[in-house]
Amino acid sequence: SRVFTDWASAHGIYIDYIEPGCPYQNAYIERFNRSYRNEVLDCYLFNNLNEVNMLTEDWIKVYNNERPHDSLNDMTPAEYRQVA
Repeated sequence: SRVFTDWASAHGIYIDYIEPGCPYQNAYIERFNRSYRNEVLDCYLFNNLNEVNMLTEDWIKVYNNERPHDSLNDMTPAEYRQVA
């Protein structure tokens, strides 16, 4: 949306678009989106946006620290940081 692109520009963030129908150009975010959909959005019936936000915040903490990632040789991000 225009609001988003204006905000990004004002904060010095360059928006790089992928070609339509080419999700492999952005594989990491596509994988993240699939995980989020499978592990959060498809698992709950939400009553309001606040519930979505609360569950998402909890899930992101787990995703960023405790959940093994294929791209990290099945290590959690915390384990990977210790090894790196």
